[in-house]
Amino acid sequence: MDEKDFAIRLARLREKKGVSARDMSLSIGQNPGYINNIESGKSKPSLEGIFYICEYLGVTPSEFFDMESSNPSKLDAIIADMKKLNDKQLDTIAALVKDLIRR
Repeated sequence: MDEKDFAIRLARLREKKGVSARDMSLSIGQNPGYINNIESGKSKPSLEGIFYICEYLGVTPSEFFDMESSNPSKLDAIIADMKKLNDKQLDTIAALVKDLIRR
């Protein structure tokens, strides 16, 4: 993931949460333009800043950097529920997912 990908990922996850860049900036204790500056490529967050961003978005750093997952929070909730299923139920879910992917 490069700086541009980071900015795009941040914007998408922020928008999915339904919050403005300004409100997010203020919520994590930064100046009003902090998130906007990161998303526009004018600045880069520190490592500590990345952790604050992830915490605010409700994702782990690993989930944040996983560009293939468009909604990591929902995926985590689904995985947590699936851990409670037995083998037969998991086989049913696996077949359903494969069928959905083919469509």
